[in-house]
Amino acid sequence: QVQPVESGGGLVQVGESLRLSCASSGRPLSQYVVGWFRQSPGKEREFVACITQSSTYTYYGDSVKGRFTISRDNSKNTIYLQMNSLKPEDTDVYYCAAGGQISTHPTNYNYWGQGTQVTVSS
Repeated sequence: QVQPVESGGGLVQVGESLRLSCASSGRPLSQYVVGWFRQSPGKEREFVACITQSSTYTYYGDSVKGRFTISRDNSKNTIYLQMNSLKPEDTDVYYCAAGGQISTHPTNYNYWGQGTQVTVSS
């Protein structure tokens, strides 16, 4: 079983950048499609980005296209989410999830991290 662990969240100003990382304990993330989602209290979990095992395919949510980049380094067992030109509406808890198929739906991911808070201040 794989257990994703997120890191890299924090407080930044509008327009700044932040890079989130997702590593794992247990089985390596290289065996899984990995997605990033975000959620605020009282809102549904929103798809941010996902990447296939060999990085062949990546997909992005409309609200982050052109600003966020997902990548992975399987030799380091780590998936990254580079977030540029951050906006106040990007403030959320960001979750890393692992699954068996490429998908924008959270229900298709079996393993979830605890989340990391990203706050963008104006």
